[in-house]
Amino acid sequence: MPKRLLAVCAAAAALAFAVPAAPAVAVPVPSSSVRQAPAEPPAASDLVRPSGKPVTLRSAPRKLSVSYTFDGRTYTLDDFLTRSKADGFVVLDNQKIVYERYRDAGRDTRFQSWSVGKSFTSAAVGIALRERRIRSIDDPVTRYLPELKGSGYDGVSIRDLLRMSSGIEWDEKTDVPKVHLAALRGRSVKDLAARRVNGWKPGTRFEYTSMNSFVLARLVSRATGVPYHDYVEKKIWKPAGMESTASLTHDGDGDSLGYCCYYATDRDFARFGLLYMNGGKAHGRQVVPASWVRESTRPSASFNPAYGLHWWLGDGGEGDFMAAGFGGQYIYVSPGKRVVIVKSSASGSPGEGDGGLSQPADQGETLTAFRAIAAEVARTR
Repeated sequence: MPKRLLAVCAAAAALAFAVPAAPAVAVPVPSSSVRQAPAEPPAASDLVRPSGKPVTLRSAPRKLSVSYTFDGRTYTLDDFLTRSKADGFVVLDNQKIVYERYRDAGRDTRFQSWSVGKSFTSAAVGIALRERRIRSIDDPVTRYLPELKGSGYDGVSIRDLLRMSSGIEWDEKTDVPKVHLAALRGRSVKDLAARRVNGWKPGTRFEYTSMNSFVLARLVSRATGVPYHDYVEKKIWKPAGMESTASLTHDGDGDSLGYCCYYATDRDFARFGLLYMNGGKAHGRQVVPASWVRESTRPSASFNPAYGLHWWLGDGGEGDFMAAGFGGQYIYVSPGKRVVIVKSSASGSPGEGDGGLSQPADQGETLTAFRAIAAEVARTR
């Protein structure tokens, strides 16, 4: 298991174009017979079945002359993919796959999402809110999870969990590994949540806390009366037109972790980005409320304009946003350019001793690269 799950810095770097590099061309997609580098889901996982009517993603590769400047140096798309150890990479121009590349993997590989899964949990909250299963995100968490009374979560609102301002004592670098390992060993994460204590006033600052996302996933399950993974399948995975089965990791009580651990294909991650780019619609049907898409992808608090409700936000008024996870997992969405980009990495931590991108400094460069790619896709449309 990785030593840490890093909170992603979403500070955006300025986009700059240099002299066009050699055109990048999508390489042939390996079949599912290639060696699947990413780890298989743990035994403690639940299957989430796909749609009978997947959203069509049409392969339409074209040359992309991408270059970007970061910290005074110019890089190409190939440079970025090598430096960030991309094992899966998909670029959508609306529903067209204009670039797709894999390393020791293929289109059927199920990549581990890490904290990209938090954005799925946010979507589930928004749907439960629309269905009036959740009355208001300003309700206290204990309205739905009374077992948390007396804990650090007592009196904390759902909104403050979503914007990572719960006030509980937490160190993401040291506490996540302990919780995650306990879950994989069959422990109850809800019991660990009930032991958290208050460390500061909720709603006053940003503190990235994966336990908040577990509490939200459990809250969705309790409010709807449906296990989290079943709710995701029924309300998101199938209606959003996902093509392949996914796996969601759970703890010893069978509770989905919610903060991570969706094992899915990059094409289905791209379909989730497409869903949000289209204002929550798939197949002409409203899957995630449009109002929730808007609210969750704009600044959620003055103390952190770079974070929405479990989505990271670009700066500069471009309106782009992304789900981001440990080790270089991303779903990037540019509604203005009509582009979705997915990047997955099987390695634990990029850039360890080989000149690659390093955490967390690579986050600004990643956003710069994604914006350059989106601009080139729009230019060549």
